Amino acid sequence: MSHTPFGYRIINGKAVIDEIAAEQIKALFLAYLNGDSLAYAAQKAGILISHAVIGKMLRNVRYLGDDYYPAIIEPDIFESTEKERIRRAEKLGRIFEPKENIEVVYPLTFHIKEGNEQFDDPFQQAEYAYSLIEREVQND
Repeated sequence: MSHTPFGYRIINGKAVIDEIAAEQIKALFLAYLNGDSLAYAAQKAGILISHAVIGKMLRNVRYLGDDYYPAIIEPDIFESTEKERIRRAEKLGRIFEPKENIEVVYPLTFHIKEGNEQFDDPFQQAEYAYSLIEREVQND
């Protein structure tokens, strides 16, 4: 395990609930559900960490419990918090839909006339080379 989430301690290789921190986490979830901002909910809960970390805590599914971590938050509270977080993000215009990638097809082959002129100026040489292109051939 790389990092022990806030609210847990590792004792003899097992994750156990840190009762004081667990009460702070429960208070955080409830304050956020009651309409407090992330920062104010954390302040009320007595958790002094950054805004971004508080947001991650509200989305941490380990608080629901799994094979290693015991549950701290009830599933209905966790789901309600996630719905509230999404509702607030939508209200503030912070839900970003991924843009649809437009596939651009570039020609892979060209039909080029025979040419053998050489120029000292590289720009003239490039201009000459491009002038030899007769047409683009699409590969289907």
